[in-house]
Amino acid sequence: MKWAKVVIKHVILISSILIACMLLIISISVYLWQTTDEGRLPAKTAVVLHAINNNLVSLDINIRPPAIVSGGGSGGNPLLREDLVIPVQGGVQIPVRMYRPQGEGPFPILMYYHGGAFIEGYGSLETHDNIIRSLATRTNSIVIAPSYRLAPDYVFPTAVEDSYSAIEWAVEYADSFNGDRERLSVVGDSAGGNIATVMTLMARDRHGPEISAQVLLYPLTTFQDVPLESREIYDSGYYLLSRQVMYLARDLYTPDKLMWSHPYTSPLQAEDLSNLPPTLIITAEFDPLRDEGEAYAERLAEFDVPVRATRYRGVMHGFISFYEVMQSGRYGLQETASFLRQVNQGTADIGDAYNLQVRQPPQGFDRVRDQTEAFAIAAYLIGRSGANLFSTP
Repeated sequence: MKWAKVVIKHVILISSILIACMLLIISISVYLWQTTDEGRLPAKTAVVLHAINNNLVSLDINIRPPAIVSGGGSGGNPLLREDLVIPVQGGVQIPVRMYRPQGEGPFPILMYYHGGAFIEGYGSLETHDNIIRSLATRTNSIVIAPSYRLAPDYVFPTAVEDSYSAIEWAVEYADSFNGDRERLSVVGDSAGGNIATVMTLMARDRHGPEISAQVLLYPLTTFQDVPLESREIYDSGYYLLSRQVMYLARDLYTPDKLMWSHPYTSPLQAEDLSNLPPTLIITAEFDPLRDEGEAYAERLAEFDVPVRATRYRGVMHGFISFYEVMQSGRYGLQETASFLRQVNQGTADIGDAYNLQVRQPPQGFDRVRDQTEAFAIAAYLIGRSGANLFSTP
């Protein structure tokens, strides 16, 4: 039996050494991923960006090891999902996805415009379904997300005309799905944030439906060549949006240079931003669109539009899409939902004086949780990379 004890001791020793080596590899890897030319990233942001930029996961991210990294869902009234087609300009129809609570209602209506650089293949209802669904649950609202037509086949103003037709359809048929046309809001991210705010301009200019609120998540607000520091610093594409894609979007969506100065493409330079609804704008620190989103908030305030702007530190473009794995994404989603609920309940208090709020990366327990999950995900990614290496012929 003596030899058995010796074997067991050696097995324990070797196992301990292997575990220590693995932990060291994970720690060094995460440290290196956190180190960038633009600044040091929080562990969770670094791990997520490493996974995406090295094609270890797709943008509809799913890198949660079972029973280790929890999701960011929300309970409540079960939702009904409907995929419809609605008529728009030119006698054609576009797909629309609707999530609505069960019950009599009437429920507030929220129009959601997905991001994706206005270009086919960069964003869709499928890539943004988690946000669409979660907002319906968290706000107890009917969320209608139109799949507007995209470049290069369809250039400006097709996308905004499709999107506006979707608003008119929602208002006209609100009674059929228990919607409250008096509580109508618009939300969009990135290119969809551009479309969302353009909807408020079009509704004002055309004396159309009254929009109660707008939420713009890291929006693109100008196609013009204006000096913006964030576009210069974070243009590599590592933070999920590159200068190359921005130029491609401009070339394909607005091929005529005259289009760049139109208020329905570049609301940042619009001459009149008055009489727009209460606004929440969320930006990300490591995002080429950060400065123009915040500049747009300032311009809205100049026209006495009630506006709140929040910059989330330590995160990249599109971070709210990753709310299931990033605590900052959950914060951003919660802020969005809270703002919309307050507007719908008539309790929103933005205040008269505009100021940019800067939200720090998760602290306390949330920081510990994020770091623990980051190392767990890193272990999963390293293990996956190793398995792929050994399985390669």
